[in-house]
Amino acid sequence: MREQSPVPRERTLPRERALVRVLPPLLLVGGVCFDALTPPEFTASPLFAAAPLIAAPFFRLRTTVAVAAASCAAVLTLRMTHRVGGAHVQVVTELLTMLTVGVLAVVINRVVRRGDARLASARSIAEATQRAVLPQPDPRIGGLDIAARYEAAQADAFIGGDLYAVQDTPHGVRLVVGDVRGKGMGAVSAVAVVIGAFREAAEQEASLEAVAQRLERALAREGMRRDGLDAFEGFTTAVLAEIPRGADGIVRIINRGHPEPLLLRGDGRLCVLTPSEHALPLGMGDLGTWPDRADESPFPPGTTLLLHTDGLSEARDEHGEFYDPATRLGGRIFPGPSGPDALLATLVDEVRRHTGGGATDDMALLAVRRPLTPRD
Repeated sequence: MREQSPVPRERTLPRERALVRVLPPLLLVGGVCFDALTPPEFTASPLFAAAPLIAAPFFRLRTTVAVAAASCAAVLTLRMTHRVGGAHVQVVTELLTMLTVGVLAVVINRVVRRGDARLASARSIAEATQRAVLPQPDPRIGGLDIAARYEAAQADAFIGGDLYAVQDTPHGVRLVVGDVRGKGMGAVSAVAVVIGAFREAAEQEASLEAVAQRLERALAREGMRRDGLDAFEGFTTAVLAEIPRGADGIVRIINRGHPEPLLLRGDGRLCVLTPSEHALPLGMGDLGTWPDRADESPFPPGTTLLLHTDGLSEARDEHGEFYDPATRLGGRIFPGPSGPDALLATLVDEVRRHTGGGATDDMALLAVRRPLTPRD
C-alpha cells in the first residue's frame, strides 16, 4: 500500500470580515481627501453616509455612534471650510442626511445585536443538548486511547442523526457508532433512545449479540410510540464493537447495515472489517429475524480501530467522486496516545478539502487505539 503523509490543517483567516471592519475609517479618510481635493460641485457625502451603515452590523453601539458622529463632523467641517457663500442650504441638507443615516445605523446595530443574542442563546441550548445526548468520551477508557468527533453538515448545527458512545463495562470496552434515518428532532430523539439503550445493555448483557438485540427491541418500542411514516420506516444503521480485557488482543464486531470499520496497524497496513454475514439495520426486525454473530479480528497493541458513518465514506467532490477512507489511510500511521485524535482531525480536514466545504451529510467518527506496552 502506498504511504501518504497527513495533510496539515489549513487555517482559514476571515479576510472578508477583517476588510469590512476597516472600511468605516477608510471611508471617512477617503471622503475627507476627496472633498478637499475636488471642486465644490463634487461631494463625498455618499462615502460619509456609508461609513456608519457599514459599522452598524460589525461594531458595538459605542463605535457605531462614534463613526456616525465623525461623519457628521466631517461634513460640517468640510462644508464650512471649503465652501464659500450661499452654501447654507447645502450644509443643512447634508448634515440632516448624515444625522438620519446615523440614526438608521444605530437602529441596525440594535437589531443585529438582538439577533446575535438570540443566536448565541440557541447555540448554547444546542451545545447543552449535544453534551447531554452525545457526550464527548474521555481520552482514556479501559486502558484504550479514545477520540470522537461529530461534524454537522449544516452550519451552526450541533447534533443530528449520527451517534457514537463508548462504555467501559465488566465485559470490556464496548462501542457503538450509528446513523439514524431522518433529520430534525425526530432523529435526535431516536439517537437518545439508541444511546440510552446501549449504555444500559452494555453493562448488563454478557454478549455483544445480546446488546444488539436490546437495541433492536428499544427501536421497536420507539417505532410503536411514534405515529405516521417514522413509526413504519424508522431504522438505524450501526456498528457495535467489543474489546475484551486481557492480553487476547481481539475486537468483536457486529455490523447492522453500516459502513465497514477500518483497522489501522501500527506499521501502516490497513484492514477493512467486512462482516461475514450482512444484516439489516436496527429497527427492521419486521422484515426478518436472524441471529446476530460477532466477527472477531486481531487487535494487537499499536492498532487503531476507526468507526465512522457514511458522512465520511459518501462525501463527494465537485466531480461526484466519493472520499474513500480505506484508500486515503493506507500506509499512514498515527502513533502515540494522541494518534486517534490526530487521525480524526486529518479525516475532517481532508473531507473538507475533498468537498470544498460543501458536505451534505453529518459525520460521526470514533477512533480507538490499543496502546503499546513496555513489553511491546
